[in-house]
Parts: sequence; C-alpha cells; structure tokens
Amino acid sequence: MFETIVFYVFATILLIAALRVITARNPVHAALFLVLAFFNGAAIWLLLHAEFLALALVLVYVGAVMVLFLFVVMMLDINLEQLREGFWSYLPLGAVVGVLMASEMGLLLASRYAGFTGRPLEPPPGVGNTRMLGRLIYTDYVYAFEIAAVILLVAIIAAIALTLRKRKDTRRQDPAAQVRVRREDRVKRVSMPAEKDQ
Repeated sequence: MFETIVFYVFATILLIAALRVITARNPVHAALFLVLAFFNGAAIWLLLHAEFLALALVLVYVGAVMVLFLFVVMMLDINLEQLREGFWSYLPLGAVVGVLMASEMGLLLASRYAGFTGRPLEPPPGVGNTRMLGRLIYTDYVYAFEIAAVILLVAIIAAIALTLRKRKDTRRQDPAAQVRVRREDRVKRVSMPAEKDQ
C-alpha cells in the first residue's frame, strides 16, 4: 500500500514537471523542470527494483545532457517570440501523440486492474538486476540493441555534418597537406658570402 502511494506521488510530480517543461515561458525554467522530471522518473525506476537504470538516468541525462542543455540555452540568445510563432501549427500532431500515449498508459493500468497480476521480474538470489539486464539486451534483444546503436551513430554523423561549417576567419589544420609537405617546401638554402673583417 505504501509503495503504491509513493508511486502515485512520484508519478504526479513527474506529470506536473513534464507539463511545465512544455508550458514554461523561460527556457531555463523548462530545462530545470525537465531535471525534476528525470529525478522522479529515476525514483519510479527504483520502485521497480531497477537501480542501474535509475542511476543511469540520473548520471547520463541529469548529469550530462541537461547540463549541456542549460549551457546551450543560457549561452545562446534565443528569440522566444520566433519560437512561439509555429506553436499552433504543431498542436494537432502533438495532441494526437499525447492522446496516443495517454491511451497506452490507460490500457496498461486497465489491464492491471482487470485481473492481470504481473509483477516485475525479481532476479534470482545472488544475481543483480544489472547482470539480468545485460543478459536480456545481449541475447533476447540483441538485434533491437544493434539497430538502436546504428540509428544513434547515424544521428551523431548527421548532427556533425549539419553543424560543420567552414569559416574564413578560423584557422584549421589540414592533415593531408601536412603529410604531403617536403623539406624543400619548408627549408630554403641561401648562399651568402662570408663576412670579412674590416
């Protein structure tokens, strides 16, 4: 009973924080609400006895990604009026996705109260949930894991290709030109007469 109450408290705070992420006018406040949402998501993972996933969520997303978001948001001069101009054009698609996600969560809760008594799988004695997670990822879900890795690699390459710009005012090294250099290009021999004492 107590675990259920704690779950609903964390889930309520998570939903409110997620709602504030998309409704906050200040982008810094939105990023901080996202940090709060991540912490509450990690608490829910802890309730499901998935300590590794909870720690990974806090360390990776809160510790790295959100710090990066905050630095980018605070260093860039973001024109908020320009960002709000296209809000209404994306509202129908966002509403469809929101209704779909809410219906999926409703089906999950309805299946639980309709007689489905599924509990999280408890690892055998002496085996941690990190080992169980690794065994599942690299055996049952290895193809999905590899596809996700390839998609992330493509996304990284696309992000680098989109942001790579050559500027005239910046100095950069060309490794191919450095490899092709010859001694004659760098050192010049000059023949000079010897100095005479006067």
